[in-house]
Amino acid sequence: MANLPTQFSGVTVVTKANLYFDGKVASHSVVFPDGSKKTLGLIYPGSYHFGTGAPERMEIVAGSCSVTLDGKSETKTYGANEYFDVAGKSGFTIVVASGVCEYICSYLG
Repeated sequence: MANLPTQFSGVTVVTKANLYFDGKVASHSVVFPDGSKKTLGLIYPGSYHFGTGAPERMEIVAGSCSVTLDGKSETKTYGANEYFDVAGKSGFTIVVASGVCEYICSYLG
C-alpha cells in the first residue's frame, strides 16, 4: 500500500493538459525543483494502452482500475492507495470499468 501525498509544495505546474484517447485520459505535469516530473491525471471509463519510455510508478489516488502489463497474462485490480510499476520501454493496458480513476504517475528513470 502506498503512502500517497495529498499535495505537492514548491513545484511548477504545466497548465496545458496532456490529453489522450479523445480526452478520456487527461493529466497535468508537475515539475519539482530538482527537475523530476510527475503527472496527475484522470482516467474515465474505457480500456487504454500506454507505452513507456522510462520506468513509471502509477499510484491510484481514487477510484479503481485493472491493469495488464505488456508480456504478462495476469490482470490485477488496483484501488485507492495502491500502486503498480511499469518497466521502461514497455507498456500496459489499463481498464476503468466505472467512475473516474485518479492517479499520480512518477517517472523513475
